[in-house]
Amino acid sequence: MAEAERIIGTPDTPDESGEHTPAGAPAGSGVTAAAGASGTGEQPAQVRSRRGRRIALLFAVAAFAYALDLISKTLVVAKLEGHAPIKLIGDWLELNAIRNPGAAFGFGAAFTVIFTLIAAAVILVIMRLARKLYSYPWAVALGLLLGGALGNLTDRIFRSPGVFEGKVVDFIAPKGFAVFNLADSAIVCGGILIVLLSFRGLDPDGTVHKD
Repeated sequence: MAEAERIIGTPDTPDESGEHTPAGAPAGSGVTAAAGASGTGEQPAQVRSRRGRRIALLFAVAAFAYALDLISKTLVVAKLEGHAPIKLIGDWLELNAIRNPGAAFGFGAAFTVIFTLIAAAVILVIMRLARKLYSYPWAVALGLLLGGALGNLTDRIFRSPGVFEGKVVDFIAPKGFAVFNLADSAIVCGGILIVLLSFRGLDPDGTVHKD
């Protein structure tokens, strides 16, 4: 947990003026987390409002990704499971319902409980770190991770064979690749976005640095 917080960013520290100093900036510099990136010199109340909008975006993205995953899996179980695969693009892409006891893309089938605990830990870390967000792109990235993790964790808890051992519903089957679902896609897209943001030097607190 501490390592995850170190990667995402340390908590903002208030200086004597009551403003929040972004991670890495000296206390008392008068630079707020949001102002550090925009140079607008906003007041603390304005900074909190901007941060609130970013947190709202994170949960909106997470809710959207989670809803799409939940609806798609419900339809797959009701309409496709137990039936022949549906071809979408010839032999290159089809819908084929399977139950996956492993991690994303079918890896690690023997460690279902461990992957369940990891997914739960990821969700807790994202929820805890949401209050430090001052960046819209980071809000989208973490929202995708949160929605995807919630989608697969729901399967782990509520689907057979039992709690924390449930098999995830996968159905997107490209030719020559593992079968996956929309939750897996959200997790991958969120991870790619985080890598791109890191390469650009954009931190979750809204500051930009160059190595």
